[in-house]
Amino acid sequence: MKVLVTGGAGYIGSHAVREMIEAGHLVTVLDDLSRGHRAAVHRAARLVQGDLGDPDALDTALAGADGVVHFAGLLSVADSVGDPAAYYQANVVKGIALLDAMVRASVPLIVFSSSCATYGVPTTTPMAEDHPQVPINPYGATKLAFERALADYATAGALRAVALRYFNAAGCHPDGTLGEDHRPEEHIIPRAIAAAFGAGDGLRIYGDDYDTPDGTCVRDYVHVQDLARAHVAALASARGAFRAYNLGTGRGRSVREVIDSVARVTGRAVPAEIGPRRRGDPPVLVAAAERARAELGFDPEWRDLDAIVGTSVRWTRDHPRGYGVRA
Repeated sequence: MKVLVTGGAGYIGSHAVREMIEAGHLVTVLDDLSRGHRAAVHRAARLVQGDLGDPDALDTALAGADGVVHFAGLLSVADSVGDPAAYYQANVVKGIALLDAMVRASVPLIVFSSSCATYGVPTTTPMAEDHPQVPINPYGATKLAFERALADYATAGALRAVALRYFNAAGCHPDGTLGEDHRPEEHIIPRAIAAAFGAGDGLRIYGDDYDTPDGTCVRDYVHVQDLARAHVAALASARGAFRAYNLGTGRGRSVREVIDSVARVTGRAVPAEIGPRRRGDPPVLVAAAERARAELGFDPEWRDLDAIVGTSVRWTRDHPRGYGVRA
């Protein structure tokens, strides 16, 4: 299959591109490299450097494609609260431009990088795909808005669509060649590793008074390689007009548990300070992923938190400057 991967120079996108190529797909990456890294793009992929909102770049990248895997967009909960307009523009308006370009090019299938943030505060834990979707931050709201657009386009017969609702992506490629390099970094595992090695801006725990066993937020950490494999499976197993799947391990880990894991793996203390809660953070997010297991064959290989952290520690030690200079 010829696949266009938007955002394929980013963290999860670059891992997924590698899995697709190793599965025999021909991949084109569309990325403006504002947050992604040229060095993360697989050498066998064709790179079109351009913005998702540029019709010419979209038409060039989509030429000959059989399907699209859509990662491109903004991803910070905290930033979305402060600048919702940027999130609606990037995640919804430009997403609709992609769908319209797909229709023009008669590309029939899209797999979308969605999020558990579409659910909001859980009414039941773990959360299945039929859990009410009531996001509590603009990031989650924009992901849900695009999911609804996908469902409507699919119902109209314009395309088939799969939404993969990630829980917390974590880890790096186990061979150390692909990793996590955000500027600034917001994810807890790389921030804790940086703090352990005395780098970065220090680690802050955003709230320790949640209704959780140790007072800190609980998340379901799913390894990026397991996410990447799920995209390959979704390309091959798309069912019906629109289908959504949770991707997670089914086990929640608190912020303090993550910090303890980083300390064990690095053999170093992780200095951290307690700060106020962040607006838009649900206390607990844990996946029920039985649908993905039954229909996509999704069964996470990476379930041990120390093993997941270990892949990130390797990346950090081998690439202290990440990918280096952008683009």
